[in-house]
Amino acid sequence: MSRANAVPPPPLDLRAKCGACPGTICCTYFTQEIVTPRAKIDFDNLLWVIAHARTKIFKDAGQWYLLIENRCTHLAPDGGCTIYATRPQACRDYPADYCERDVPAEASFELYFPDYASLLAYCQQRFRTWGR
Repeated sequence: MSRANAVPPPPLDLRAKCGACPGTICCTYFTQEIVTPRAKIDFDNLLWVIAHARTKIFKDAGQWYLLIENRCTHLAPDGGCTIYATRPQACRDYPADYCERDVPAEASFELYFPDYASLLAYCQQRFRTWGR
């Protein structure tokens, strides 16, 4: 059978997929949508934000976000959720059918700034008068 006619495998059961995930990646960070930065002062403020530990910034589908690496306090050492039956709605709504276990999220970001130096380099390129 040709690859074009191949039937994709059925999706993994959510608990099986999450249980096989090394470190339960999605439960080790959260994102927050932010206002699109436009002016130098906006980017200067983002440099202040990204100067803080475990903070990253990305742009995806035209929208800007903070990514804060901060493990959920209800994540068990084995990667399971200790409050699974009563977990918040945001956790219930999380679409795990396609997640970081499949492909790292940053692989599809339009822009990705994992640290201060990467955002500073972008600012210097975007604004010719940066630092003056």
